[in-house]
Amino acid sequence: MAPVPKMMKAVQIEKTGGIEVLQYRDLPVPSPKVNEVIIKNEYLGVNYIDTYFRTGLYPNPKPMILGREGSGTIAALGSSVPKSLHFSAGDEVVYMNTSAYAEYTACPADKVMKIPDGVSLSDACAAFLQGLTALTLVEETHKVQSGDWVLVLAATGGVGGWLCQILRAKGAKTIGTVGSEEKVGIAKEQGAHVVVVDRPGQGDVLQRVKDCTNGEGVVAVFDGVGKDTFERSLECVARKGTVASFGNASGAVEPFLISKLSAKNAKVARPTLFNYIYTREEFEHYSNKLWKMMVDEKFTVRIHEIYPLKDVARAHTDIESRKTMGKLLLRP
Repeated sequence: MAPVPKMMKAVQIEKTGGIEVLQYRDLPVPSPKVNEVIIKNEYLGVNYIDTYFRTGLYPNPKPMILGREGSGTIAALGSSVPKSLHFSAGDEVVYMNTSAYAEYTACPADKVMKIPDGVSLSDACAAFLQGLTALTLVEETHKVQSGDWVLVLAATGGVGGWLCQILRAKGAKTIGTVGSEEKVGIAKEQGAHVVVVDRPGQGDVLQRVKDCTNGEGVVAVFDGVGKDTFERSLECVARKGTVASFGNASGAVEPFLISKLSAKNAKVARPTLFNYIYTREEFEHYSNKLWKMMVDEKFTVRIHEIYPLKDVARAHTDIESRKTMGKLLLRP
């Protein structure tokens, strides 16, 4: 492999704000610490959480390089990388760690996963964080069973699309919401049985839920929208059901009285992926399930667009518009 250079291009922020705080600049290439590998990035994932760090919704020390996932090749290994991981320079890998918006990223070795044959670098990056999020939501947050009616908000978004495909494979019946008529067909292709255009005057989500479930409600709501939809999600859920609020696309959910849950004995969860894949065993378990879905079961990886890293501001604008379908990737 070519030697690792001393400098690289990266996207850094020094303060919180809009897209104007994104700085595409030259920075030193990190050196691997104990139990770290250096990855030469080929693709970088853009996720809504990146905008939370940029705007300050999630506080973090500054300056910081944004980004939480990428795929590429191992360029260097630090000391004490466990031999059990079988990593070598040149391996194609995918990872979830901070400071991904860069040509090179230092990552703890136990947060890195080899990409199997049959999965491209672009598809691995596009699927990894969002696919694992969807898998853990339906396996851990609420264990969905065949025949269950489930509501998925933003059904053509990154996580939403994966949820629809996984729920279809489980035999569940999915009601999906979308933001426009042109997204209806995509949501159905990905597995939604019923699709509602969720815009004022165009669709009554609660009424459709009641119609589909004989008034009982859905056993689970997977809500990545947040503030604007949370109260309705509580109305849509069935007795003893679960509202999984896993995102803040419209803003953070406001405080609410916990006694509201007693009307249906409902449960509310605010999960994060990283607490479901905390151990290496958990990480490998869900990663292998994802690879199996992609290689053996031919799940669709939908990429909205691949942007040059220097155009990161446009990517953030697009994901915040909530008009995209599928994964947004950056290319260093």
